[in-house]
Amino acid sequence: MTSRTQVLILTDSSAAYLEAIRAAGLADRVAVDILPRKEKPSAEQMARAEVLGAYGVPAGLLPAMPKLRWAQAMMAGVEGWLALPDLPASLVLTCARGTHRESMPENIVGALMYVAKPYAAAVENQKQGKWVPSVAQPLTGKTLGILGLGVIGQEVARIAAALGLRVIGTRRRPEPMANVSEVMPAGRTPEVLAQSDFLLLLLPATPETDNFMDAGRLAMMKPGAWLLNFGRGHLITDDDLVAAVKAKKIAGAMLDVFRQEPLPAGHPFWTTEGIIVLPHIGGPHPQRENVVARLFADNLGRFLDGKPLKEVVDRKAGY
Repeated sequence: MTSRTQVLILTDSSAAYLEAIRAAGLADRVAVDILPRKEKPSAEQMARAEVLGAYGVPAGLLPAMPKLRWAQAMMAGVEGWLALPDLPASLVLTCARGTHRESMPENIVGALMYVAKPYAAAVENQKQGKWVPSVAQPLTGKTLGILGLGVIGQEVARIAAALGLRVIGTRRRPEPMANVSEVMPAGRTPEVLAQSDFLLLLLPATPETDNFMDAGRLAMMKPGAWLLNFGRGHLITDDDLVAAVKAKKIAGAMLDVFRQEPLPAGHPFWTTEGIIVLPHIGGPHPQRENVVARLFADNLGRFLDGKPLKEVVDRKAGY
């Protein structure tokens, strides 16, 4: 009998992964160790593991796993993995890109509705018993710019197009795509900024995108435009955004991701009128762990059969 492949999973949702492996018909082909995320694997577990599934790992863990050939990151962002000083060059790293597809596009469209429609003002007026007539601006005919037209961006574009929005955006490898009027390379970002009534950031975390939306790029936006960041907190130069909103160089910003989370109590984002703080609600949803587990099981089957894995990380690109 062929020996089973040794799998180590660091998760607090063991049932989701065991069920996904069983449903994929792989239970008889693997031996699985599952530990809570905060628990350190034993020396024996590290010595025998050939496959690792984890949200992240501390420095020193991977070199102690001599048989490890593939690691599945349970999140879409892998900046923590790539920052490891001892990430083995030969290790295949995959990520959970696309597993926010069920929830994040809905939350982004909700953000668009919130900033475009007078619902928040109506709620505040209701608290004071005030009837204040207002006119809701239509989304139809407005332009949504998306920086980072990946899986999530394309799904947002589909919904936005159905609402009558014109969608444009950037992609590392530009190619025509459904529901997007024009897909541009990163070098044409200024055109996207100048045309957008709503600018959505979905860029990955790389050295090139650090402080991407600084004073210079914010100045390229329309004075009436809204900035929505559902990508990474480090995409924005915080002080520059606060200054731009206070000076009314842009209409405002809705932020779901931050350099430090939870956002510190004294941060100016909390008190700047025109900046809306969300507690990182964009991607998580009650069924996401099941979605990630199914991706892991799919990749595990591919790994066992010697087939190409899904969502392999491009280390040079940073995602």
